[in-house]
Amino acid sequence: MNVRQKPERTRLSAEDWEDAALSLIAEQGVGALAVEALARQLGVTKGSFYWHFRTREALLQAALERWEQYGEREIISQIEAIPDPRERLPELFRRVAHELQPHRVYAALLKALDHPLVVPVMARVSKRRTEFLHTAYSEAGMEANEALNRARLTYAAYVGFLQLNFTLGLPRLNHEEFDAYVEHMIATLIPA
Repeated sequence: MNVRQKPERTRLSAEDWEDAALSLIAEQGVGALAVEALARQLGVTKGSFYWHFRTREALLQAALERWEQYGEREIISQIEAIPDPRERLPELFRRVAHELQPHRVYAALLKALDHPLVVPVMARVSKRRTEFLHTAYSEAGMEANEALNRARLTYAAYVGFLQLNFTLGLPRLNHEEFDAYVEHMIATLIPA
């Protein structure tokens, strides 16, 4: 999900606009999403935008769906492909820990839960992730209710860390401290 500066002569795809929208959301929040600002950032006119989207809200919807699909395609489906259920959860924690841009988008969306396009996406994402964790804990040998509770605890810890980190800038961890935190989470939340 990288945004690249494009010359005017290059035709931007809808995906280019969606990526730029997600970057802007991650940096400044949903309220900052504006067609003119994105066009300037991308080095094109607003006409390029209207080739792909009718409104700002249509771009926001498409960008949110792209972000949602990225999490599904790049994280969950790859983790589900790991044959040993006991290896899935540690690998999930380690992969997710180093996905900065999707976390920044998630944190920005948490601040925009009053937006009618954000709420259903966040509800689907949270439900799918909690279901995935529940299944992973169950397949790793936990009893169903315990697995569900552990899935909820794990997801709440994830969301809470994002809130602390991206909203308040706490805790301020260097790379080694963050890796140690991730390993602590693995040791604490994943059954041996």
